[in-house]
Amino acid sequence: MDHDTLDQLRQTSAAWRLLAADHAPLVLSFLALAFIKPNRRAIPAPELTAQLDAYLDQLSETHGMERYPKSARQYLEDWAAPERAYLRRYYPKSGEDADFDLTPAAEKAIEWIQSLRPQQFVGTESRLLTLFQLLRELATGTEADPAARILELERRKAEIEREIERVRSGQVGPLDATQVKERYLQVEETARHLLSDFRQVEENFRGLDAQTRERVATSMQAKGALLEEIFGETDHIRRSDQGKSFDAFWEFLMSPARQDELQVWLRSVHELPAVRELSHEEFVRGIPFLLLEAGEKVHGTLAQLVEQLRRFVDDQAHLENRRILDLIHQIEAHAIRLKSDLPHGPAFATLDAAAPDFNLPMCRSLYRPPRNPVLSLEAIEEGAAELNLAALFAQTVVDEKLLRGHVAELLRSRPQVTLAEVTSAFPPEQGLAEVVAYLRIAGDEDAAVDESVTETVVIPPSAERPEKRVRLPRVIFSQ
Repeated sequence: MDHDTLDQLRQTSAAWRLLAADHAPLVLSFLALAFIKPNRRAIPAPELTAQLDAYLDQLSETHGMERYPKSARQYLEDWAAPERAYLRRYYPKSGEDADFDLTPAAEKAIEWIQSLRPQQFVGTESRLLTLFQLLRELATGTEADPAARILELERRKAEIEREIERVRSGQVGPLDATQVKERYLQVEETARHLLSDFRQVEENFRGLDAQTRERVATSMQAKGALLEEIFGETDHIRRSDQGKSFDAFWEFLMSPARQDELQVWLRSVHELPAVRELSHEEFVRGIPFLLLEAGEKVHGTLAQLVEQLRRFVDDQAHLENRRILDLIHQIEAHAIRLKSDLPHGPAFATLDAAAPDFNLPMCRSLYRPPRNPVLSLEAIEEGAAELNLAALFAQTVVDEKLLRGHVAELLRSRPQVTLAEVTSAFPPEQGLAEVVAYLRIAGDEDAAVDESVTETVVIPPSAERPEKRVRLPRVIFSQ
């Protein structure tokens, strides 16, 4: 918290810029109303523009038209500009309209403003108990001596047994209304912070995606060397503390048993009279769905990075015309250098026409009327074909609909299934073509691929071919 650090943070932090902006009350109030209160992760541009237009009309009635003179579309474009970065504007895979999402910096500014409001009730007991619980887990979980860990577990076991005896004798009753309210508010606060952290995690993965695209566009390395470097960074992200934590969270949340347990707890908690007295929104009830939605957005960003790498692997144009790719790389590299200094004039480039227009009247051939052929049935003679047409009827056809049914059948009894498990339950009858079809289905459904684990797919023998074994990275299909 030294002076130079704060001075640099004031110049670079989007959250600081938002708090110091002239229209900060408009930006903060509208973004909180549009994104934070309904817990929206992304809003289409037409819908968000209509909401802001109605909000500006409401404000103009009390503050006048001169307070906020711009249109809703101009404000949104201004807030999504790189020099402000309050909103992120992007185009989804489907649809023609752009989507807007809240940036982590804007969400941090909104949370800080909300923390300034005086709180009528501040719970301390539950936070102290949480502090003790975390410290105990750190102390016992990092203990390398088995005897010491067993001694701690025995102590906790004895403590639980004494607690059971006190409950049986009636010495310990249920939590009172104050304790219930305190713990419920802490659950709500923790869940909101967790959802807020997902935007930061997604932004970190998007930063890796942007760096990868720039490196592919500007690198002059050989394809093998560049791919090895990029895949190494991708594995590093997955093995990092953030990647491990997110994978553990997602595995925990995707467990059907955990989901059912969470739903049972939520229903039980919201039936308590003390919880019904709180003037809260239906936020805690929808925690499972909000967590799933936020986690799927992070998975979508990771899938986008993998798709970018797959397209680069499939690109074979440089083998056919290296000169064209060199020119494209130069254009892309020049565009990346100029992205921080965009042209400001309305007509920075002109184009006479989209394509050249040639008109050569003297080169046209004269019109010739078509001649109708005259066919005589008497002149047709039946001949014998000398071609072997058996190859036309020996083509291998893979029914992708049947393969999708195999995957869906296994997913009915489990949350996830690997490609090796699918081929073990339903051996490939069409050989390697069927395995390739499974990989195509995995790409269409954004299945997860674990590059660190290699599995072997066995293709049973047939009359035309011997048994084959194919080694592939682990492909995971999910519900």
